[in-house]
Amino acid sequence: MTIARTPVRSAIAFRRATEDDVPFLREVYATTREEELRSVDWSAERKAAFLDMQFAAQKTHYEEFYPASDFLVILLDERRIGRLYVHRGEADIEVLDIALLPEYRGRGIGRMLLEEILDEGRATGRNVRIYVEHFNPARRLYDRLGFRHLDTNGVYHLMEWHAGAAGPSSR
Repeated sequence: MTIARTPVRSAIAFRRATEDDVPFLREVYATTREEELRSVDWSAERKAAFLDMQFAAQKTHYEEFYPASDFLVILLDERRIGRLYVHRGEADIEVLDIALLPEYRGRGIGRMLLEEILDEGRATGRNVRIYVEHFNPARRLYDRLGFRHLDTNGVYHLMEWHAGAAGPSSR
């Protein structure tokens, strides 16, 4: 994935996730579940065990069903700040996961990364798909970028951006 160079963009880099990154990736995953688990009356130990189990299941699922995908660590000034998992199919690009540590959310980084993926979709004629939980605040960003709701599967909404659509991501 290439990122056009601007002051913020020039500080962002990626590298493939390695086994050494697993504790960090689990930490990022856990932060995405904090709001959901806040109201659950479990001990900290039980929540940690639940998060370990869920992270392991997600990791196994992605590796089994999307083995040729890019599993990337997002770096800002060489500091790990998040994860980006992208599967590039023949007909579409699927954002399997995009997550930033809480202190980096709301700073336009996620939008910038998604705009780059949409630019790739536009250039290659591929639609971009993403699943998002209904309570995830990033859903508003996806709406603003031109993603449309396609389907609901439990708590997940499948959203799609069409390569032929002009929209807010056009720069």
